[in-house]
Amino acid sequence: MRTSARLAFLFSWSVWFVAVPPQTRGAEDGYDLWLRYRLVADTARLPEYRAAITQLVVASTAATMQAARDELVTGLRGLLGRDVPVARAVSRDGALVVGTPANSRVVAALPLADRLREAGPEGFVIRAMAIRGRRAIVVAANRDVGVLYAAFHLLRLLQTERSLAGLDVVSAPRLRLRLLDHWDNLDGTVERGYAGASLWEWSRLPDSINPRYRDYARANASVGINGVVLTNVNANALILTPGYLAKVAALAGVLRPYGVRVYLTARFSAPIEIGGLPTADPIDPGVRAWWAAKADEIYRAIPDFGGFLVKANSEGQPGPQDYHRTHADGANLLADAVAPHGGIVMWRAFVYSSTVPTDRVMQAGDEFVPLDGSFRKNVLLQVKNGPLDFQPREPFHPLFGTMPRTTLMMEVQITKEYLGQDSHLAFLAPQWEEILRADTYARGPGSTVGKEIRGIAGVANVGSDRDWTGSDFNQANWYAFGRLAWDHTLSAAVIADEWIRMTFSNDARVVGPVQGMMLVSRDAVVNYMTPLGLAHQMARGHHYGPGPWVTGGRADQTSVYFNRADSAGLGFDRTATGSNAVRQYSLPVRNRFSSRDSVPDTILLWFHHVGWRERLRSGRTLWEELLRHYQAGVDTVRWMQRTWDGLEGLVDAERFRRVQGLLRIQEAEARWWRDASVLYWQSFSHLPLPPDYEAPRHPLDWYRQLRCPPDPRKPRCDAVLGAP
Repeated sequence: MRTSARLAFLFSWSVWFVAVPPQTRGAEDGYDLWLRYRLVADTARLPEYRAAITQLVVASTAATMQAARDELVTGLRGLLGRDVPVARAVSRDGALVVGTPANSRVVAALPLADRLREAGPEGFVIRAMAIRGRRAIVVAANRDVGVLYAAFHLLRLLQTERSLAGLDVVSAPRLRLRLLDHWDNLDGTVERGYAGASLWEWSRLPDSINPRYRDYARANASVGINGVVLTNVNANALILTPGYLAKVAALAGVLRPYGVRVYLTARFSAPIEIGGLPTADPIDPGVRAWWAAKADEIYRAIPDFGGFLVKANSEGQPGPQDYHRTHADGANLLADAVAPHGGIVMWRAFVYSSTVPTDRVMQAGDEFVPLDGSFRKNVLLQVKNGPLDFQPREPFHPLFGTMPRTTLMMEVQITKEYLGQDSHLAFLAPQWEEILRADTYARGPGSTVGKEIRGIAGVANVGSDRDWTGSDFNQANWYAFGRLAWDHTLSAAVIADEWIRMTFSNDARVVGPVQGMMLVSRDAVVNYMTPLGLAHQMARGHHYGPGPWVTGGRADQTSVYFNRADSAGLGFDRTATGSNAVRQYSLPVRNRFSSRDSVPDTILLWFHHVGWRERLRSGRTLWEELLRHYQAGVDTVRWMQRTWDGLEGLVDAERFRRVQGLLRIQEAEARWWRDASVLYWQSFSHLPLPPDYEAPRHPLDWYRQLRCPPDPRKPRCDAVLGAP
């Protein structure tokens, strides 16, 4: 490293430590997430709430009902500024009655049958009504877990200062499975985790139970998440051994009252590694017997165990293809083992091989579509939101529209592996909303991805950091995932509004500006990283920072494989004249993506190789449009900085400084992305930058030689780049 760069490194890290002080255990250290329960600030709402809720009526002492009761007691105390007495019967106006027809005589006697049928097994009813002539609010459900979800929903209404007048809510989840996938390893590390070590203290379990586990369960229940895969998809067979199953059972005991079931990743070669068998062939009788016995053992320890998540024959993981069997053979083996216990198998469709000459994004479709209808009923094919790998923007995965006889679930990445990790503000609800509302035409018009799936899993961004997720705004993605998993018709704007009010303030001077920042943040990242449909242009390995020049090793893990830059133009031709990946989409979508006249500009270079001087629908050339997008990304981050700076005094000083420091990093790194990318493309296009364009500060070779500081947990390069 040159002397000037070394000095910039030292200077910028000193700025970082001043700008973003270490987290403390103060009141606003991020630990409380969106469950802060601060006193209602609205002087009109507070008397309304106090009059509407004067006592809490709960009859049942079952574990989940106790969790609902405890949450309401704690939440109401904080929000109303006083204790609400708990009773077993309605004795005054303002009773908050909580229960199910099975555990509450009061609820059983109310005319709620139609609404409860609408709510289903996990949903709930919240209704203002009279009980024996007294004003009351009824929180009811068919099952205890629905009551818990309703309790959190009612508290959300108070936190966001909504009126309780005429309250009449019926809410039911649109998806049955709403899971977090933890990529946590047994040694305490987290693959693609940017918020510290794993939450799960395996060496201390089952005897020592960290209180954080309960708070983690509360946070998940508050947004309706009902399952957690505890272990990495790059699985370790040891998790299925008796000692570890006892540890898993202890965790399950903490999560169970909050409606959260545990799942584990199954290593396909486990019969060999921990079972002593000579093979893991899915049709071998001994292998089948081993998995059946293992399932029996697991369910004896964890009666409500959810099932297995499996990554097989992908990125070096063992699988059924090792024995010349199909993915269906492998999935059905495990499905048969857990079926007697009501368990499921989630089989990941993320597969690709360096020995297959086909376009990488086509390989999942080529492997799985011929297997449509071959999977057991308790198998769900877990499909990533896009056909590549959690990129800032991808088209929806074609499998969502081509496997009508297979139960599908979607996998998204909450942890921002490719979107700036813990240091860039990128609110992901717009990304997920974009995919969930995409029309696959699987069963004709209106066959959106949201309607075609039966579950959703999010790769968790949670770790042992005090603030759980590595930054304050990363918490919003955990929250948004849960809210969209419950109801994928919610808008990103509504979800952002809720989270801001619960996390920061109901003050309109805060809500409006912060919502604006959140809603433009993802597009800002797309613009300065991968505009116009570019993908996988990150540096190798850690995927942090630009690397459009990356080559060497297996081709389908390099940037040049995906950008196809040459003197003629840029982009991957996936039409009939290229890889023809577009054929995997249903006909109306295929035609739209194939045509330069109709393909959205947002994914133009995903499907087309476009000449540098070709004019787009905007009237600008590709070169001009690229420059415009890269600069827009930087400009948006600068606008976010100014917007946040204007909130000083309206947001608590601790979190204000933390976010301010991270936005400085993001602005520096947005410039890094812009400058490195523009110079690299210019080496092919040989076209000039406009006179008024913000010129890169260094030549291309400087960026190509730049290396991130050697911190695998937080590999940011802002130290080298320096602040403006």
